[in-house]
Amino acid sequence: MPTLSEIASFLGIGTPALPHLEISGLAPLDEAGERDLSLVASEAYLPQLATTRAAAVILQRKLKVPPTWERPVLVADDVDLAIARLLPMFAPPVQRPASGIDASARIAPSATVGDAPSIGPNVVIGARSRLGARCAIHANVYIGDDVVIGDDCQLFPAVVVRERITLGNRVTIHASSVLGTDGFGYRWDGERHAKVPQIGTVIVEDDVEIGSCVCIDRAKFSATRIGRGAKIDNLVQVGHNARIGPHCIIVGQAGVAGSVRLGTGVILGGQCAVRDHVTVNDGAMVAACSGVAEDVQPKTIVSGIPALPHRQTLREQAALRRLPDLVVQVRKLQEAIDQLTKQK
Repeated sequence: MPTLSEIASFLGIGTPALPHLEISGLAPLDEAGERDLSLVASEAYLPQLATTRAAAVILQRKLKVPPTWERPVLVADDVDLAIARLLPMFAPPVQRPASGIDASARIAPSATVGDAPSIGPNVVIGARSRLGARCAIHANVYIGDDVVIGDDCQLFPAVVVRERITLGNRVTIHASSVLGTDGFGYRWDGERHAKVPQIGTVIVEDDVEIGSCVCIDRAKFSATRIGRGAKIDNLVQVGHNARIGPHCIIVGQAGVAGSVRLGTGVILGGQCAVRDHVTVNDGAMVAACSGVAEDVQPKTIVSGIPALPHRQTLREQAALRRLPDLVVQVRKLQEAIDQLTKQK
């Protein structure tokens, strides 16, 4: 078990009181035991210090513990980031398939696999596909023909990577996600919905992480592209020919329609939708459950349906809450006007 001194040194924080105290784990204040390290990231949690059993806490720098608190405190500029760095210290490593290639895997003779692979049971790797070094491919993954996968990638169980898809280095795809399904393209020909062939590809750049049950459609032509360092939550839909910029965050159940452009560092909240051919520019944020129908300017926060600048949406919502009272007032005014009209 690491000591407080070792934890402080790892985080680059000054030496705490009781430096040799051993820490067994991380826990929230209300669940922490006597050997746990906990955190206080906002003033709202300070009252819980009176009842927590935590051995020590990591405290946001702008906060102050009450005078009654006598246990060690580690002060951090960003508590959440500090905890994110510490979590691997206390967690067992993520399980990987056994080193080597499982006997039940089916790898086409023309496919190539890089050094030190970990390929699990019932994996299928198609013709002419190439895997980089140190890839972990879990059970029941399907990799189609002519796929290129970079170094140090990890594909969890039941992931499907269809033909002609390219993944960069250090890409993680969680269970049951599908890359390369046909884009949703149909055209009414007078009698039926005629399918528009989807002959393009999907390109996922380095350091991307894709959650479970995500669908990323192949392009009609050219490529659907996921930019370097982007993070995509569970149950997200990315339509054909979309371009997701570097370091974007897309939260669960969001939908990105075809030919959407997201700039660098865009954040899409949960269950929001971006209609086709819309551009959300660098650094913009879309609040949860919003519907984006027009381009969003850089570093703008939008919300609502249709999505508008967030302050405007808040003003409209405040006015809407007053509507019942306004209806009553208007009715009374109308009655008064009617009385005056009758008197004349």
